[in-house]
Amino acid sequence: MSEERKNGARESDNLLEISDLHVQYNTDDAVVHALNGLSLKVKKGAKLGLVGETGAGKTTLALSVLRLLPAGVGEITEGSIIYDGDDLLKQPESFMLGLRGERISMIFQDPMTSLNPTHTVGDQILEVLDLHFHEMPREEKNRKVDDILTLVGIPPARKNEFPHQFSGGMKQRIVIAMALVAEPELLLADEPTTALDVTIQAQILELMRDLKEKYNSAVILITHDLGVVAQFCDSVAVVYGGRVVEYGTVEQIYAREKNHPYTAGLFNCIPDLSVKAERLTPIEGRMADPRVVAQGCCFAERCKHCTEICKSRAPSAYEEDGHGILCHLFTKKEGA
Repeated sequence: MSEERKNGARESDNLLEISDLHVQYNTDDAVVHALNGLSLKVKKGAKLGLVGETGAGKTTLALSVLRLLPAGVGEITEGSIIYDGDDLLKQPESFMLGLRGERISMIFQDPMTSLNPTHTVGDQILEVLDLHFHEMPREEKNRKVDDILTLVGIPPARKNEFPHQFSGGMKQRIVIAMALVAEPELLLADEPTTALDVTIQAQILELMRDLKEKYNSAVILITHDLGVVAQFCDSVAVVYGGRVVEYGTVEQIYAREKNHPYTAGLFNCIPDLSVKAERLTPIEGRMADPRVVAQGCCFAERCKHCTEICKSRAPSAYEEDGHGILCHLFTKKEGA
């Protein structure tokens, strides 16, 4: 652990600052523009929900922070990722090896494929400590493995078992244990509850909340489920077309007094049990083609409020009390 971490010394309240990030995937068929000027800030100890449809760029963002984009395919073309004062895009791979797992950890989307079937779960958790804490005695490492298994609700006696001997919910708990055993400052959770039933989902969210409080880690929860965000997060960033189109506190976003048309569309997709309706209200049209970078608003083709300026000029952000909306509809109202 670095001296800066021990002393808690930082010049900024923001643990992570992402500015104007552009990421593309270079395939044989086309260049796919996954992120198109995405900017985001995460404070120490924050719980941020990153929401949006499949293909919006949420997972690409997390992989970019860890510099784990597919080699030879994924490419960061512009922007900066400042973590604790360091621009991660300018650091050598040796720096990133020390960062991943210790200071920034990630819970990957599918626990079934995140664990090595040929190694016991205890050895896989222990590997994190072996990689980052060379001077820690073996007895202490084993104790930490036992402690983290206990915290996630798995008897330490089962650490010598293999992944196939655990249920889906238990595998997810093991993946969370691997991510948190080094007490990271930032946890990237990529849809950690998607493959689980409602009961197990609630248990996993409660577990993450308890562990977050214990270690004071910041959490970026990637999901498409607005209900999960309401339960777990204190702030929200809505992503569409590789950009953050709205951000604010949970209270600001869920008050539904002012929302980006895309955010409003996501809320309208949620069934209202107090209203009898034969059909849901989906967002019309399809996701923006990622092979084409929009000249104007990335949501223009699907927006019922679209005007000519929306198609030709990218909107500037309307902001009030920390609530930001990237939409001409609101900047126009404010006289911008």
